[in-house]
Amino acid sequence: MGTMTIGAKYKTTVRDPGTTGILRMNEDKLTFTPNDPRSLMKLNVDFRTIKGHKFNKVDGSKPTPPLLNLSKDSDKGGGYMFEFDNVGNRDSCRDFVARVLGKHQGIVPPRPNAAPEKSVASTGPDQLSSAEMERRMKLLREDSELQKLHKKFVLGNILQESEFWATRKNLLDDEASKASKQKPGFKSAMLADVRPSADGQTNKVTFSLTTEIIHQIFAEKPAVHRAFLDYVPKKLSEKDFWTKYCRAEYLLRTKNTLAAKAEAAEDEELAMFLKNDDILAKEAKLKIKRVDPTLDMEADAGDDYIHLADHGILRDGSRETVDADSELARRTLSQDLNRHAAVVLEGRSTDVESTDTKTVAEALARSKKEPPSSSVSEDTSHERSLKVARMTEIEDLQAPRSLPYAPLCIKDPREYFDSQQANALRPLGGSNDGRKARSCSLSTDDAFRHLMDQISLIKDNKLNIPVLQSDVALKVLNELNEGISRSRRLNLKNPQDSLLGHLPHRTRDELMDHWTAIQELLRHFWSSYPITTTVLYNKVQRVKDAMTQIYQKLQDIKESAQPDVRHEISQLVKPMTQALDAAFNHDLEQQQKSSKAGNRPNGL
Repeated sequence: MGTMTIGAKYKTTVRDPGTTGILRMNEDKLTFTPNDPRSLMKLNVDFRTIKGHKFNKVDGSKPTPPLLNLSKDSDKGGGYMFEFDNVGNRDSCRDFVARVLGKHQGIVPPRPNAAPEKSVASTGPDQLSSAEMERRMKLLREDSELQKLHKKFVLGNILQESEFWATRKNLLDDEASKASKQKPGFKSAMLADVRPSADGQTNKVTFSLTTEIIHQIFAEKPAVHRAFLDYVPKKLSEKDFWTKYCRAEYLLRTKNTLAAKAEAAEDEELAMFLKNDDILAKEAKLKIKRVDPTLDMEADAGDDYIHLADHGILRDGSRETVDADSELARRTLSQDLNRHAAVVLEGRSTDVESTDTKTVAEALARSKKEPPSSSVSEDTSHERSLKVARMTEIEDLQAPRSLPYAPLCIKDPREYFDSQQANALRPLGGSNDGRKARSCSLSTDDAFRHLMDQISLIKDNKLNIPVLQSDVALKVLNELNEGISRSRRLNLKNPQDSLLGHLPHRTRDELMDHWTAIQELLRHFWSSYPITTTVLYNKVQRVKDAMTQIYQKLQDIKESAQPDVRHEISQLVKPMTQALDAAFNHDLEQQQKSSKAGNRPNGL
C-alpha cells in the first residue's frame, strides 16, 4: 500500500484558520508535522483508532475549501480535520485513507493504478469508485455475519474481492437505489449575467466567477465555450481568458462603443467576445424554419418599437435599444431571458462534479448533440416548402381532398355474410365454408339426446370412483395441523426444547458459522461449473480445499461432543455433510469424464 506525503492544514474547527504542515500516512499510522517548529499542533495517530472519514462537497457555487475529517467515534464525535490546497490532493488522500481503513475493517479496495485481475465473476473493471467502495464498507459495518464471511474467505485468500461481491450484487444495487437519483439542474437565477462590483475608492472593477457560473456561461454562450476549448491553455492561460471575457462584458454593459471598437481592433481575443454568437445565430435560423411560414416575424419585430429612439425596456438604469448598424454583440433582455430559460429547462447534460474548468468544458462538449446532417437539412427544407404551399394556397380554387374509394355492391347478402363467416372460421382450423357446416348440423333433439348420453356415461364410469377418499384426506389433514400446532406451542413456551436449544452455546455458534460458510462456498462452487477457464479451475480448487477443512471440523465436533448431545449434533451435521458430499461427488465425476476424454485435469 505504501506511504503518502502531502501538504495540508490541520484544523480543530471549521472556522479555525489552520496550521500549515506536512501530513504523512502509511498503513499503520498518520503523522502531522507543522512547518513552524515552535507549533504544538503535532500529531501521531494510530489508524486503528480511526473509525471513519468524511469529506465535504466542493461544487464551486461558494468558496469552500476541500476538507477531510477523520472521525474517531461516529457516535461521540471527535477526530482530525485537514484542509487541502485543491480537490485533487484531498481526493488522493481520501482514497488512501479508505484503503487503509478498509484493510483494518475487513475490506481491501484495490489500488487505483493496480492492474485488474481477469475474473469470470466480474462484470466490469475492478477499478472501484469511491461511491462503490463506501457502499461495500457500509454493508460490512451493518451486517456482522457478512463481515465474518468476508474476513474468512477474502482475507483468507479463498475468494477474490470481485467474486465475493458478485454474488451480492442485489445488496449493492439496493443500497445504491436508496441514494437520491435527482440530478442537480441550473438555478433559475440568471447567474450568467455577471455583475461587477467596485470598491468605491479606485477605478478597479471585480468580477466573481465560480465553477457554477462558468458552467452556466458555457451552456448559455456556446461561442465562449468553443473559444475556451480552442484557446486554453494553447494560446491563453485560464486567468487571462476570463480576464478578457470580463473586460468585454464590462464594455458591453457600459455601452462604451468607441472604447470597445478601439480595444477590439488591438486585441484579437477580446474582439472575439465582443462579436455576436454565431452558434446561437445558426440555431436561431434552424428554429425559424420550424415556425409557421404565415407568421411575418419581420413585421412583429417592427411592432415592438425598440429600434426607435426613446423606446425600449428599462434595463440597468437605461433604456434598452437595438442598434442594427453596430457590429458589437447586443442582446435584448427578452433574448437573454429566452436563452436562459431554454438552458434551465434543458438541464445539466453531464454529471461531472469538478472544480476544474477544463474538465467541465470537455464534459459539456462531449454531451452536446451532433449538428444535423445535410440530408436532414434537405428534408427539413422540403417539408417547409410543402408546408408553405399548403398554407398559401386558396382553398376555394383547390379540388376537394377526398380519398378514392370503391363502391360496395352486395347482390346476395346471405352469400356475402356466409363467406365472411367461413373466413373467420378458417384460422381456427376449419377448411369448410359456412354453408357446408350448416348442412352437417344436428337437430335440436338429436343434440340434446347426445349431450345427456355423454353425461350419463361420465357418471357411470368416472365420478363413482373418486381419486381420493374424503374421510382419509380429512384425517391426514387434521393430524398434520395438530402436529404443527403442538410443535409451535412447545417452541414458543420453551425455546430450549428445540434441537439447537439442547446444545452448548459454543457448539451451537460453531455449527451456525460452519453452516453459513458452507452455503457461501457451495454457492461459489456450483456457479463455477462448467469450468471453461483457468480462473474458474483455480477458484474451484480453493473452494474445495476450504470445504474439506470445514468437513473435517464437522467430524471433529461430532467426535468430541458429549454423549448426551451427540445424537442432536449428528442430526444437525448430517445435512451439511450431505451437501458437501454432493459437491465432492460432482467434482469427482467431472474429473473422471475429463480423464476418459483425454483432456487436461482442469477440463479445459
